[in-house]
Amino acid sequence: MFTSVDDVSARLAETGYLASPAVATTVFLADRLGKPLLVEGPAGVGKTELAKAVAEVAGARLVRLQCYEGVDEARALYEWNHAKQLLRISAGRDETWDETRHDIFSEEFLLPRPLLTAIRGDDPKVLLIDETDKADVEVEGLLLEVLSDFQVTVPELGTVTATRRPFVVLTSNAGRELSEALRRRCLFLHIGFPDEELERRIVRLKVPGLEEALAASVVRVVGALRAMDLRKAPSVAETVDWARTLLALGADTLDEAVVRDTLGVLLKHQDDVLKAAAKLDLSSV
Repeated sequence: MFTSVDDVSARLAETGYLASPAVATTVFLADRLGKPLLVEGPAGVGKTELAKAVAEVAGARLVRLQCYEGVDEARALYEWNHAKQLLRISAGRDETWDETRHDIFSEEFLLPRPLLTAIRGDDPKVLLIDETDKADVEVEGLLLEVLSDFQVTVPELGTVTATRRPFVVLTSNAGRELSEALRRRCLFLHIGFPDEELERRIVRLKVPGLEEALAASVVRVVGALRAMDLRKAPSVAETVDWARTLLALGADTLDEAVVRDTLGVLLKHQDDVLKAAAKLDLSSV
């Protein structure tokens, strides 16, 4: 998909995703080596958006498996359309079981889920396995099997092998430790909070109506909040939301009243809001 690291940076920027050199380099290597990309970092720093941006620049279909506690093989891989199978059995009461079985376990009755969808067909795809750390260990074992050979065995139909491997992105908020076996199969990328210059560029790109000076003040205040011992530091997504909030309010400078009234956009816990209101010194930022 990409010819160089600079090509990654330029093409991602066209979609509105400003990639750091480390991000661009790792994406280029994942594409060139054909390896899944494991992206870790706090929520809201652009892990999911990276997969979406790669899909957009590649003209690829984004296939997303959203992980959560209790997601199982049927939700991740495939399942059979049982209601349709029952209707078919009822319609063929005069047939033998062998005749009926051959029919109901066919493609017509198969419901492919994200993992099977991603490896079938010749069209380009980006497989996003989002919040992998929220899935159970059993699902992690399934991911190992699929990502090792990019093939899936459906007992009734046989083995489906990818003729065109998808670009795979796994994201994790590090809620639990992923297995070493899964990590070995991936290239690793940690996306943390961006430096001040990059975050200012992101804000200016996402909120073009915001004045340069106010954008700089926004980023400095967010940086000061992140330096505090908060339950949840504001993410890049929340920085952008705050910039949009200030623009909507018509604020052209940051004063104590504006900051106090809008802290709820940046901080999501009352004790964090109270701590920030007490400790934040706007004269130093």
